[in-house]
Formats: sequence, C-alpha cells, structure tokens
Amino acid sequence: MSVDAETLAATIGSRVRHERIKRGWTLDQLAEMAGVSRRMVVNVEQGAVNPSIGTLLRLSDALGVGLPALVEPPHQERAKLTQAGSGATLWKGSKGGRAVLVAGTEPPDVVELWDWMLAPGEEHASEAHSHGTRELLQVHEGTLVVTVADETFTLGPGDALRFVGDEAHSYVNSGDTPALFSLAVHEPGVGNRHRMESTHV
Repeated sequence: MSVDAETLAATIGSRVRHERIKRGWTLDQLAEMAGVSRRMVVNVEQGAVNPSIGTLLRLSDALGVGLPALVEPPHQERAKLTQAGSGATLWKGSKGGRAVLVAGTEPPDVVELWDWMLAPGEEHASEAHSHGTRELLQVHEGTLVVTVADETFTLGPGDALRFVGDEAHSYVNSGDTPALFSLAVHEPGVGNRHRMESTHV
C-alpha cells in the first residue's frame, strides 16, 4: 500500500474499532452483523488491508454510521468544504482507475458523492447495496457501460442514469479513452435493519 493508502486504512480501522467498542460488541458480533469474516474485521481494524467498497458498506451499515463516517469523523457544522484532491480514494483499478468519496451526509439517510475514473477496458462490479439504495450517475468524459441486474445502458458525455443500487450492478469503460463520471448514492435508513433486529433479540 502507498503511504496515502496506509494512512486511510489506519483511519478506517481506528474508526471501525471505536464504533464497535462504543457499542460493546466483540469482533465476532460485528463480523456476524456485517456478514464478513472475523479475520476481515481484525484486518480492517489493524489497518492491514485496504478493504473493498462492498466490505466498507457492510461494516458501516452494521455499525449504523454510513460509509462517510468511516473515512472522516462526523461534522456538526452547517457546511463542510472538501478541497479538490482531498477526497478519500476507496478503490483503485488495475489499470489506474479510481473511485474517490468526495463528500457524504450523516445517517440515517446517507447521501454519498463520488468522483470516478475508469481506464480503457477497466471494470468495477458492485454487489447489491442495502435495501432502498438509489444511485444517480452522470458521465463527463468517455464512454461508460452500466449494467443493473439484466439491463445494460451505454452512456456518453453528458448522459445520466438513475438506477436501483440494491441489485448487483457494474461499470465498464468500453472505450479507448478514460471514462470520467460522477456518482451520487442515497442509502436510506442506514443501520435501521440492525437496530430493529437488536430490539427483537
């Protein structure tokens, strides 16, 4: 991992551990709630891995804090400025692509704003997010193929797509130039499922 990646992994690990301990949960309890292995939770908390976006979403939903809260501490201010280039890079592709979480809101109704770049021929596959998740995407440069369940859409510069994020979906750069796009993700009721389960135990 690069120095920046190591710093981000350590930050995420510290916040996951803090939130877990605050709830009085064991490593096994968080692993079960998030649907990931105990080893993964240990590795994340130790900053030993750069977890996938899917793993981070599972952990943040289980903790009821939303993905943005794992990257930076909650902010109580009326507004928060994210300077250009200071967002958290949470995914890097094998050909140089990246996904940067630029900004996000507090739970329970979390909205995330992402800045994506896929290199030619690069793909990112995403598992289904929590129930009710919706996504908005707009292409700025290049060509992007988005598949949602069994439907496929080809987008060029200026094209936008609204789709459900609680089904498996993927983004592919089918062109010969980088594909740049913005993505907004709305996850309603983050943590509600686990809160309801805990009241019925």
